[in-house]
Amino acid sequence: MKGSCLLPSHSFNGIRTSKELPHMLSLCELKSISCFSVCNQKQNYSQKLYIIPIKTASARVCISRSSVGSLECGGTGPHSDAYSGFSAPNDHQRIGSLERELEELFDEVKRMIRMGNKSDAIDLLTANYEAVKESLNAGTKGIEEAAILDVIALGYMAVGDLKFVGSLLDMMKEIVDNLKDDAPRLDSILMHMGSMYATLNMFEKSLDTYQRAVYIMEGTYGKDSTLLITPYLGMAKVLGSFGKATKAIEIYQRVITLLGSSRGAQSKDLVVPLLSLGNLLLKEGRANDAESHFTRVLDIYTKLYGQNDGRIGIAMSSLARVKSAQGKSDEAIQLFKRAIQVMKDSNYLSPDDSILEKMRVDLAELLHAAGRGQEGRELLEECLWITEKHKGKEHPILVTHMINLATSYSRSKNYADAEHLLRRSLQIMIKQKGTDDQSISFPMLHLAVTLYHLKNDEEAEKLALEVLRIREKAFGKNSLPVGEALDCLVSIQTRLGKDDSELLGLLRRILNIQEREFGYESEEILVTLKKIVYYLDKLGKKDEKLTLHRRLSVLRKKYNQMVNY
Repeated sequence: MKGSCLLPSHSFNGIRTSKELPHMLSLCELKSISCFSVCNQKQNYSQKLYIIPIKTASARVCISRSSVGSLECGGTGPHSDAYSGFSAPNDHQRIGSLERELEELFDEVKRMIRMGNKSDAIDLLTANYEAVKESLNAGTKGIEEAAILDVIALGYMAVGDLKFVGSLLDMMKEIVDNLKDDAPRLDSILMHMGSMYATLNMFEKSLDTYQRAVYIMEGTYGKDSTLLITPYLGMAKVLGSFGKATKAIEIYQRVITLLGSSRGAQSKDLVVPLLSLGNLLLKEGRANDAESHFTRVLDIYTKLYGQNDGRIGIAMSSLARVKSAQGKSDEAIQLFKRAIQVMKDSNYLSPDDSILEKMRVDLAELLHAAGRGQEGRELLEECLWITEKHKGKEHPILVTHMINLATSYSRSKNYADAEHLLRRSLQIMIKQKGTDDQSISFPMLHLAVTLYHLKNDEEAEKLALEVLRIREKAFGKNSLPVGEALDCLVSIQTRLGKDDSELLGLLRRILNIQEREFGYESEEILVTLKKIVYYLDKLGKKDEKLTLHRRLSVLRKKYNQMVNY
C-alpha cells in the first residue's frame, strides 16, 4: 500500500465529498525484521571490524591525542584483527587502543541519548571533532583520522542531527580517496559512509562508496564470501531508492543465492533479503513475483518458530499487501486480521510499535476501500487511543491518526467529529512547529475543507488564505501544494459570491500549475478547464471561451475513449 495522505489530491478538482477514500497516512516503513550476521565462522575475520551498527549510537570520553595520528600500513592478507596489516607490535597496540576508545566513545553517546541527554552527547562529539581537526589541520590524514570521523558522524546520526553529517562525510571522503585499498578498517568505514550517504539521500555517492567496499572485500575474501552480504544489501537498497530496480533485484537475488548455499534454504538469515526483494517487487508493480518471496519468509518463520510466533504476523502482513495489490481485498483483509491477532496474542511487539501501527492503518485503508468504513474507523480509533495512552495526548504522532480518523468521519458525513479532531491536530502542530511552518498547512487545509462542508465559509476562507500564504512562502507560488490551496480557496469563495474576475484569475493560476506539473493534455486539468470556460462565458469573453472550449472537448473525447476502451 502507498503511504500518501488523505488530503485532497494534487489534481485540484474542487473540494471532494470523499466518494473514494485516498490512501491513509502511514507513519513508517516496515522495519527490518531480524538482525543479520555477516560473520563467516570459517574465516579468520574479527567482528570488531563492524563494531559500530549504523542505527545505534554511543560515545565516551575524548579520544586521547596520542591515538590521533596516521600509521603506515602494509599487507593485504585477511585481517586477524580489526587493524592487522600493521607490522610493528607497537602499531598493533596503538590501533587496538584507538579501537577500544572509539567503542567507548560510541557507547557513551548511546548511553547519553538513552538517558535523554542529547546536548551532552553533542558536546562530547564536538570535543572529539575539535581534537581530530587539529591533526587534520596539521596535515595528518590517514586511516585513524577517517576512523575517528566515522564514529563522530555516526554519533551525530544517532543524535538525529544530520546537518553536520554531510560536512563530516566530505572530510572523510577526502581522506579515504587518498588511502590505498589495503588500509585496515577501510571497508568498514566505506560501508558506514555508504549508509550515511543513503540516509542523506545522496544515492550516487552512497553507491560509489559501497562499490569500493565490495571491490576491496571481493579481492580479500573472494566473490562468494558471505562477508559481502552487508555491502550488497546496502547497494541494493540504494539502487532501489533511485530508480535502478533491475540492478537492485539482481543483487538481492545474488544475496539470496549466497546465503542459501552457505546457510541452507531455511536459514533465518534469508528473511531480510527476501523481504527486501519482495517489497521492491511490490513497489515495481510485480505483486505476483513478490508473493513467492513473502511465502518463503512465512514458511521459514513457521518452521523455526511455530504458527503462534509474532514473526508469523510480520510475514502475513507482507502477503496481505500482495493480495491487496492483486485486487483480492477479502483475502488481504483476512490476512491482516490474522496477522494483527497473532501479534497481540504473542506479545511480540508493544501495542504502540510502529510496525503494528502500520498494519492497523493498512487494514483500515483496505476496509474503507471495501465499503466497510465502520470497521475501518474502529481501527483508526484504536490507533489514536493506543498512541494517546503510550505517548500522551499532545504527541505530534497523534496528528496522523487524527487526520486519518477525521477523513473517515468526513467520508461518512460526520463533519462535526472531523472538525473536533482537526482542531486538536492543528493545535498540536502549532505548539510543536509554530504558526509559519509549512507542516501546519496540512491539517489546516483539512479543517478548511471540513468547515466548508459545515457551511462555515468565513472561517474556511480565512484558513485557506493562511494555508496559501504559508505554502507560497515554503514551496513557491507555482508549486503543487499552492495549487491545492488555491483549488480549495476557489470552491469556498465561489459560494461566498466573490468577484468573478478574481475567481477566474485564481483558476488560471491553478491551470498553469497543472499544465506544468501534469502536462498540457493531462486528465487533471479537465475540471479546471470546465470552470474557466464557465467564468469566461459568464464574463462575456467569448473568444477566449471558444478556444478553451475546443480544447476541453478534445480532452473529454480523449479520456472518454480511454475509459470506454
